[in-house]
Amino acid sequence: MKNIITLFIFSFSLFTYAQIRGKVIDKNNNPLPFVSIYLEDSFTGTTTNDSGIYSLQTSKKGKQTVVFQFLGFKTIRKTVTIEQFPFELNVQMKEKEELLDEVDVSSTENPANIIIRKAIANKEKNTNKSGTFTADFYSRGLFKVKNAPKKFLGQDIGDLGGGLDSTRTGIIYLSETVSEIWQQKKPKEFKEKIIASKVSGDNSGISFNRAEEVNFDIYKNTIPIADAIIYSPIANAAFSYYKFKLEGSFYDKGGKLVDKIKLIPKRKNFSVFEGYIYIVEDDWAVYGADLTITGKQIDNPIIDTLHIKQNYNYDKDSGVWAIILQTIDFKVSFFAFKFDGRYSATYSNYKFKPTFTEKTFGKEILSFEKGATKKDSVYWTNLRSIPLTIEEKRDYFRKDSIEVIRSSKKYLDSIDDKYNKFKWTSPITGYSYRNRHKKWSLNYGGLLGNAGFNTVQGFYFTGDFSFSKRINDKGNRWSVGTEFNYGFSDKRVRPSIYFNKRWNNINKPRLSISAGVSVRQFDEGNSISDLNNSLFSLFGKENYAKFYEKTAAKISFSQEITPDVTFSSNVQYANRKPLVNTTDYSFFNRDGVYETNNPISPDLNTPSFSEHNIFSAQVAATINFGSKYVSYPDSRYTVRNRKFPTLTLGYRKNFGAGNSEFNSDYLFAKARQSISLGDKGNFDYFVRGGVFLEQKDIPFMDFYHPAANETFLSPDYIADSFFMMPYYNLSTNDKYAEVHTEYRLGSFLWNRVPILSKIGVPVIGAKGYFSGGRKPYSELSVGLDDIGFGGWKFLRVDFVQSNFNGVKENRVMFGIKIF
Repeated sequence: MKNIITLFIFSFSLFTYAQIRGKVIDKNNNPLPFVSIYLEDSFTGTTTNDSGIYSLQTSKKGKQTVVFQFLGFKTIRKTVTIEQFPFELNVQMKEKEELLDEVDVSSTENPANIIIRKAIANKEKNTNKSGTFTADFYSRGLFKVKNAPKKFLGQDIGDLGGGLDSTRTGIIYLSETVSEIWQQKKPKEFKEKIIASKVSGDNSGISFNRAEEVNFDIYKNTIPIADAIIYSPIANAAFSYYKFKLEGSFYDKGGKLVDKIKLIPKRKNFSVFEGYIYIVEDDWAVYGADLTITGKQIDNPIIDTLHIKQNYNYDKDSGVWAIILQTIDFKVSFFAFKFDGRYSATYSNYKFKPTFTEKTFGKEILSFEKGATKKDSVYWTNLRSIPLTIEEKRDYFRKDSIEVIRSSKKYLDSIDDKYNKFKWTSPITGYSYRNRHKKWSLNYGGLLGNAGFNTVQGFYFTGDFSFSKRINDKGNRWSVGTEFNYGFSDKRVRPSIYFNKRWNNINKPRLSISAGVSVRQFDEGNSISDLNNSLFSLFGKENYAKFYEKTAAKISFSQEITPDVTFSSNVQYANRKPLVNTTDYSFFNRDGVYETNNPISPDLNTPSFSEHNIFSAQVAATINFGSKYVSYPDSRYTVRNRKFPTLTLGYRKNFGAGNSEFNSDYLFAKARQSISLGDKGNFDYFVRGGVFLEQKDIPFMDFYHPAANETFLSPDYIADSFFMMPYYNLSTNDKYAEVHTEYRLGSFLWNRVPILSKIGVPVIGAKGYFSGGRKPYSELSVGLDDIGFGGWKFLRVDFVQSNFNGVKENRVMFGIKIF
């Protein structure tokens, strides 16, 4: 009873702070959600919630005119005299009577086409007026789940933060932000400062709602949604993708004629919208939009539908039609989960053509005002432009109460008591003992994922134990651990220890110290994974990976120097010993013979190098050209500019070896970029090169080893690996260069071939490798990615042809991805 009273008081207080308040209904007395309500001749406004309730903030008494606007309904202007607050104003809205005789249909051309052509022709004029401004922005994100499973992949799901009812249905995420935004059209700039942020059940209060990410600007030719490129109905090339039909016309509150145009995709699976766009005649500006697109249309099978609605308002002083409301409704299905939700945003207090200086915009595109996450309910009541529904009020109340309980020592200890129990499967799957209140944990990695087979150790396993401590929620944490690797064939225990420290999530300084004995591949990039090497050895008697023993001590440090430049370094001392095969075991082909462990001459059972000690030091810098960054209260993240590549430059020096021939100096560089071609597809490239300043007889593990592959499985990282290059054959201690390119076909073509859109996404690739003293090696490939069913696209198939020294080989490659 006490909780009910508290909730009632909370809800009542939210409502009574409103200045003008009320409810909006239709002719059948049903509530109308997301009706735009604003004071006439201003951008001071609000919106009704799902229950049709609104609250409009104003401190002005006396005569005022309140405007109620909703697509498909007649706009209402109510002139009222306010003597005291709160002032109650309820309205009933009626659907518009759309009249086709207001439009000249005498032309032989489709009248809708004429209207759209004029809207396209006037885009530049309209965006020149509206493209530069400052405004206030309010957003709310709401995610719901229906009939959530109790377990997923064998793991308990829990109550998802306390938002589920007895049917495991309810709100799982609710957040709000209030911010100030600045936008400039030329040169293009955008900045947002969040002045208030709130998340239900999360006392950090950090919402990830961002104005720029939901800026679905219909005036642009294309609109990015979920990694897809959607053509706007008023894109320059709109007539290649849409057919248009004039459904009717009406006069708005200012006497301007508005045309309602139906959008009809020319092809079923085109990445285009269905629905309606409303165009203001004479101004040829957007009045509103009611748009729908399916997951199939944007090649995202987990999305069922997206529904976007936009409302615009006219400012007499500037002659601008500006967006004042946007809602995005979505339905998502992922395995046993079914989600739906809504992202709502309102824009108000516009100032067009403000005076910006050189300091207005910089690399920081998002920031939080100090104390933004600590605003109280009174503050939120005065700022919130969309009233909370009863369901949302309950969610805030319930989860905020739960958060207090769940952050208490008593509750955290009870959770630890439940999950810290040692199970009979723990030695295999791993075990963790946590103290959530003191923020530390003890961990044992288990045998799964830490066991395998190779020819120098036989069957092996690694037991790892670690302790980690979180100092605060700002990224300050450290861990220490030890590993014991044991080979059953060579009967060797190889121990190691490590220490890791991270100070913060802003410039992310990291320190790592490690020491111990380990078995390492000559290619430390592990072109073939330990798992694949184990499987191909045991089932096919193919020991692709070659190993040596390394006893080393190493110190590494990295840090973001600026948001677009990251520095990394390490120094180590190592003793390196050759290893030989100690077992010939396999599940099949018992009479077969493994290659020797010599990567240079696999037929010779002699070491490829002599034991030695050596020092090594390396420095590198990674540069994200043209990047910007977003700042949260306790973290910072780089936002890459896809117009420019990411470049890494580095230098490694090996020194202090007893044999001076083993010392070396090595310079290297690499660059990668993903270039969006709109609905034509995506083009990715990765280039890498390097040079050893002197060509010496250095140990083989210090050579450059291109990422090779001899199996029928595609490499884990196709973007910078070769499909068919033999392991170690093209390693070099000279200069080298390599290039990897891939073109992923976009919806422009494959949506025109229905069979392709059903079986997968076509990909075409070309790769090349060039090294001193050798002829070039090249690969050409063509394949299909995202093969699967439903929302699970788990398979990629490529046909690859390699060419080296005039010898061509063909192979079909299979790539499997779980998610």
